[in-house]
Amino acid sequence: MALRIGYGFDIHRLAAGRRLVLGGVILDEDFGCVAHSDGDVLVHAICDALLGAAALGDIGRHFPDDDEAYRDISSIVLLRTVRSMLAEQRWRIENIDTTVVLDRPKIASFRHEMARRIAEAADIPVEAVSIKATTSEGIGFIGRGEGIAAHAVVLIASA
Repeated sequence: MALRIGYGFDIHRLAAGRRLVLGGVILDEDFGCVAHSDGDVLVHAICDALLGAAALGDIGRHFPDDDEAYRDISSIVLLRTVRSMLAEQRWRIENIDTTVVLDRPKIASFRHEMARRIAEAADIPVEAVSIKATTSEGIGFIGRGEGIAAHAVVLIASA
């Protein structure tokens, strides 16, 4: 059995009047990520990690931001598509480990629902999805509430 590790990172600017979506969950905030899709930095980082592990490029290659087909698309739909792409190449997802970097909102009460939605889209047990969060301690653009970032590490195995 072959194993591969992938790493993904995403970052978005925040703006008023946008919807904040993290891990497929819409959070009740008065700001959200500026993006062509729904701007879910957590799921975007996961998609990039999975694509990288399978040597299939990156999220921008498969879902370009100048393609109107992806305007405001749910990133969970993109994750399902990435999972299918991996399956076509005979890879299965073993686990997903993530860290979201933001000072607000606090996401502890949403982690289980995020993990559930991600696990469902990735077709893995919810116990194989880890969602952690950290703040920037008020430092830099994230600390000023101007942006949000996410890191993801994944393990895939040959099917």
